[in-house]
Amino acid sequence: MGDARKSSESGKDAAADLRQATEKEEAKTESESGHDLAKGADRFEERSKSSDGKSAVDKQAAEKQR
Repeated sequence: MGDARKSSESGKDAAADLRQATEKEEAKTESESGHDLAKGADRFEERSKSSDGKSAVDKQAAEKQR
């Protein structure tokens, strides 16, 4: 029963490779832009504002008023 959710070695290797590729791409983007990319909650807020200029909090407040 426990084996159904156990990760395979090739799966673990693929995940590690993906993390390394992501870190490399992020470092490249940060060096090209000249500043660090937002992380965690800051990134969420940045994405929210870039979609329509409103923060997530403002969107939730407007939704509650409906």
